[in-house]
This record gives sequence, structure tokens and C-alpha cells, in this order.
Amino acid sequence: MPISLNLSPNFDKDLKERLKKIPFFLFVYWWIQVTKQFFRFRLWGFIKSWLWFFQDWRKYKKLDKNEHFQASLQPELLDKTELTPLEPIYFYQDNWLASKISQNQPQEHFDVGSKAMTIALISQFVPTTMIDIRPLPYSIPSLKFQKGSILELPFDDNSIASLSSICVIEHIGLGRYGDPLDTWGSEKSFEEMKRVLVIGGNFYFTVPVDAECKYFFNAHRTFTRDYIVALMQDFELKEEKYLYGSTLQDSFQAEKGFGTGFFWFQKN
Repeated sequence: MPISLNLSPNFDKDLKERLKKIPFFLFVYWWIQVTKQFFRFRLWGFIKSWLWFFQDWRKYKKLDKNEHFQASLQPELLDKTELTPLEPIYFYQDNWLASKISQNQPQEHFDVGSKAMTIALISQFVPTTMIDIRPLPYSIPSLKFQKGSILELPFDDNSIASLSSICVIEHIGLGRYGDPLDTWGSEKSFEEMKRVLVIGGNFYFTVPVDAECKYFFNAHRTFTRDYIVALMQDFELKEEKYLYGSTLQDSFQAEKGFGTGFFWFQKN
């Protein structure tokens, strides 16, 4: 006769919380969490972070005790920074995409493969459908999800008026996200996006740019401006921006090497 275990849906979480109440397991747990951070520091930076942590802990214990809270330790050593930590590429390109969609006010927007957090925010001011090969584990009323590949979009020809794909096309065909290997993956992606756009439809995308077209297996490809324009020859280039380091500018400068290109094309 098979044995049935009636485990609650939150069994793993409940067990973890019970173990954390045992001093030995609590010590092991947070030591593992903290030592993982060691590899993100140089040795001296790691030591200094521990010193200020224990110094702050001693000072905090000397303050008037708040009886509403019990004491526990969970060292976080990465957040005491002089500036707000931000990745400039995502900061600039996400804001750029939001500004374009806000400017053009489509009745509905579609996105292929971009960062879910960005698209979820955009969906708050325009109904949005997100397409990806990997299902979205969460849902909000303004955001629809449709499973699909950028190489075979589940839409008719000339059916979408507003479309984006941010930091995606350069990866296609390199297998990084479980997609099939294909040396022409980026070119096929462009063709598929162009297929579904209506005449007058807007296409917003970002890709790495460089003085030469290159691929870095299995991370990404880089594109020259000329190659991008050639791939989009049936479209009008409405706007282009280029991010080099933390500076956003209007023109492509091959001599600066690696950067990120922001492109808004409209279908003729």
C-alpha cells in the first residue's frame, strides 16, 4: 500500500523558519549567506565591511530598546555605498522605452523578451502583451502573457502597431536562454518583428553596438550602425541614441568601441 505524506504547500518554507530558530542552524545559515558575498569584494573591502557591521551592531544595542522587536542578525554588506547602485544600460534604456511609448500613446503595446519588471511598469499606462519562451510566473490585470518565440511570433502579418524588444535580439541563436543555436538568429529575429508590424507601426529595440559586428559566445552579438540600418532598410529611422559608459548621446561613434544602441524605427 503506498504511503501518503500530507505535507503543507509551505512545508519547505515552514521547515526553513523552524531551523532558523535553532541557534546552530541560524549561525550556519547566515554564515553561508555572508560568505557568498566575499567573492564580490576585494579582501580588504570585505574586512572593512565586517568591521563597520559589528561596530554598528554594538552601537545599535546601546540605543533605547524597542520592546516590539526581537533581535536577530542578518548581515548585509553590499549596500553601504556613496552612490545609488545602478546599471546604466538598464537605467537609460528602460526610461527611453517608457518615454517613447508615453509619447506615441498606442492603444496597445506588445513586447518580445524584454525585462518583465520594465514591461509590467509600462503596462500601467498602456495595455501590454508580453511574449517570451519562458512563462511569466506572476500576473497583473494590465499585463497579458503569451508564450512564443521571437523566431516565430504567434501573430498575423501586419497586425501590431507598437512593438519593442529591449536587450534581446543580440542573444538569439546563441543558446543562452534555451533557444536553438543559429548563426543567423538575430537576422531572423529582425525579419519576424518586421513581418508582424503594420504600416506606420513603431518598433523600439536596443542592441550592443561596436566598430565591428562580432559575437561573444554564448553571451551576445554586437552590431555596427550600418548593419542595423541595412537590416531595417524598409523602415524609417525615427530616433537613435547611443550609450557609451554612462553617457547617452545622439550619434554612433565607432572609435569608442562597445556601447548600446537605442533605436526607434517606423514601418513604411
